[in-house]
Amino acid sequence: MLQPKRTKFRRQQKNNLKGNAQRGNQLAFGSFGIKTLENKWINARQLEAARVAITRYMQREGQLWCRVFPDKPYTRKPADVRMGKGKGDPEGWVADCNPGRILFEIDGVPFEVAKEALRLGAQKLPVQTKFVVRRDYDPELVVL
Repeated sequence: MLQPKRTKFRRQQKNNLKGNAQRGNQLAFGSFGIKTLENKWINARQLEAARVAITRYMQREGQLWCRVFPDKPYTRKPADVRMGKGKGDPEGWVADCNPGRILFEIDGVPFEVAKEALRLGAQKLPVQTKFVVRRDYDPELVVL
């Protein structure tokens, strides 16, 4: 599962998820991608499940880029613990995602394969997504 090798601090504050993505909102590597349509934390397990679903459908052809990384720790206190006594222990890692953020990109597969693979991956994510295609994509020039 994805997580940072090391961090300066064990715990982080929650920041507000407002507005649209200012960076990471254009396709940079592949010809196809999925972008988020809402503000949400996406945890490492969900990203890994989506990645596995996409690569399984593509049968390990083409190339896949994951454009988000879960580098924000979230904490949870154990069950039946009274209020106070500090913040809980880190439970897992999440990625902040604003609307417009590209999550995954694909290249080297036909349009239909890419669309279905990304649809299957999007089902594993807790956000609404949209399938996007590179502006200068030409189906006749696809090299397999």
